[in-house]
Amino acid sequence: MRDDAGLFEDLGLDIEPSAVARSARQPDIVRWANEEQAFRIFATSKDATQSAAHIKPLHHYVACRLVIEGGFRPDEITPRPPFTIEERRGERHLVYAPHLAGGGEATILGGLKTKNVDVVVMKPGIGPVIAVSCKGMTGALRNLTNRMEETIGETTNLHITYPALVFGYLFLLRANRATEAAADIASDIEADDRTAAMRRNDVALGEDGSPVEALLRFHNALRGMTGRRSIRDDIARYESVALALVDAADKPGQISREFPPHDSGIRTEAFFSTLYARYDERFVVSAPVLAKVTRRLEWSSASPAFVSGELAEALGYEPRLA
Repeated sequence: MRDDAGLFEDLGLDIEPSAVARSARQPDIVRWANEEQAFRIFATSKDATQSAAHIKPLHHYVACRLVIEGGFRPDEITPRPPFTIEERRGERHLVYAPHLAGGGEATILGGLKTKNVDVVVMKPGIGPVIAVSCKGMTGALRNLTNRMEETIGETTNLHITYPALVFGYLFLLRANRATEAAADIASDIEADDRTAAMRRNDVALGEDGSPVEALLRFHNALRGMTGRRSIRDDIARYESVALALVDAADKPGQISREFPPHDSGIRTEAFFSTLYARYDERFVVSAPVLAKVTRRLEWSSASPAFVSGELAEALGYEPRLA
């Protein structure tokens, strides 16, 4: 992975060296990341999962996208994305401002306990309106059952206190293949039975490229936990769920277009648009008196963040332009 200065240079962004140094000292501070970068870091990271270094770029990607595509104010999002807004002749211009970026997680009052959530949009006078939980597993598919228990408890806990909260669950899974695991075991002469079993448990795709049974069960369970449309619907369901199988070998960071199946309802393509649709229904259309506060913003096409064309070309999605 390139350092921050190299990444910003590639994107044609002119920033102060002090901002790069600050970001390096505080790795939790949000740095600009698009989907390709975030997924590639997840796929190739060698850091221990406890450090969260493999998943933090995904938090940053989500936070940035909620501004650029979603039209939410940067200062309403935790962790704070590296942007600011300038008003010019009645238009809102989005400006890249890495020195304003923040880090951390938002703590939300749940019905059972407080919960730190990866990315949260807070509206003044209203509270949390959108939350996204970003999870990832690089192996150990045997733990997927535990993940399901955590997932059900998470959404239930927060929807008890905030039934109108639009809650999304974004899950990345490294696409370890059976052939790769077999090669790893064969290359390790000292591998004992326990090590071999652990590596087999890391496998997500069989030798023919088909998903293993544990992954299919996990997919089916997640598919039943999405699609919460009304605040009177089951609070144990999320408004939007996405599962992505990320390649770590041939094309690191590229997500599978074959799994989940095209009709599954939890593919990544519709994840953000579903969040925006539920948000608009609950906080704008259903509450016109609050629209001045809740309506999502539109950015001028002349915004400094887009004017060079470099940032927009690297997005992978369309900015919310006026």
